[in-house]
Amino acid sequence: MVKFLLTGTFLGVAGVMLAYWGNPPNSGICVSCFMENIVGSMGFHHNTRMQYIRPEIIGFVLGSFLASLRSGEFRVVGGSSPLLRFFIGAFLIVGCAVFMGCPIKMVLRLGAGDLTALAGLAGLVGGVYVGLKFLEGGFRLGPERVLPQANGLLMPGFMLLLLVLLLWRPSFLPLSQKGAGALHAPVALSLGASLLIGALAQRSGFCITGGIARVFLWGPRELRGCPRSTGLLVALGAFFGFALFSSILTGQFMLGWHGQPSSNEDYFWNFAGLFMVGFGSVLIKGCPFRQLIKAGQGDCDAGFSVLGMMAGAAMVQNWHLGGTAAGTPPGGQMAVLLGICGLLLVGILYRERGYGMAPEYQSSLD
Repeated sequence: MVKFLLTGTFLGVAGVMLAYWGNPPNSGICVSCFMENIVGSMGFHHNTRMQYIRPEIIGFVLGSFLASLRSGEFRVVGGSSPLLRFFIGAFLIVGCAVFMGCPIKMVLRLGAGDLTALAGLAGLVGGVYVGLKFLEGGFRLGPERVLPQANGLLMPGFMLLLLVLLLWRPSFLPLSQKGAGALHAPVALSLGASLLIGALAQRSGFCITGGIARVFLWGPRELRGCPRSTGLLVALGAFFGFALFSSILTGQFMLGWHGQPSSNEDYFWNFAGLFMVGFGSVLIKGCPFRQLIKAGQGDCDAGFSVLGMMAGAAMVQNWHLGGTAAGTPPGGQMAVLLGICGLLLVGILYRERGYGMAPEYQSSLD
């Protein structure tokens, strides 16, 4: 239980303090926003306000990688519908962008008093519930298999390359001089905090959608087939509680519905965006943050999801799909509707009738 408490506590404090030290307001940690920054620096979009190699993403993967090596949990597996996971990963980032933040940022926004994030929370919970119903109905992406060890080094190696580019800052690397991409905490602080978060999350299995799933799995064992594990609920509670405390302590708490940073009052699309994120995260066994952690510990299928998340981040910027302070653009609305329909179709096509929740999904939710 200690590892869950430590993970939630440090994530809450670091998420607020990174914003205090220079990251965008209410965005001390945001996987989707940071992915948009990274792909911008890689030249996959040309929004000059969203181009920066975020060390937080690098740290999450490398922290997980180092922790899994130390604990002996580095296990290279893959082959469970990787291409489908790529596309679902893209859907996750599109949904996050419509909400204007990933599930991690949702909790940070709530901790900072942003009541508009409640619509996103409701959507995320609804998406997790629907996803669990598909799992109980026999949804399967197929078994994974053990792969050569070198495959598991690709994603940590890629992140190490990004770190070299960030520290070197060659002339060909576009970096924002204004806008959200230009707002960042010192590299050493961001990297150190994210390495520790990545290591703690690897040891605890921290996942926002996994924690929410515990609420629906809190029933008789014979009905659900899963033990009453409360660890992730403790981690989620600690995350929110310490984010709230840190926001108040640093003067970043502002309770209200109007004028909140990185938000809008387009409640239906905020709901729908994170509904798609919750639904898709359950189908691929982990929220965007969890996909980074799993990729670091050798899960090549999660690596495909991360690549899909990068593709989704590029689409968000190139096609102007993300929410803004003025609301949700028509392209973002259409993308969310198509994404939800696509996930429903996937859930139906990959269902094996006559079976309950697959053992591999049960273990991932334990």
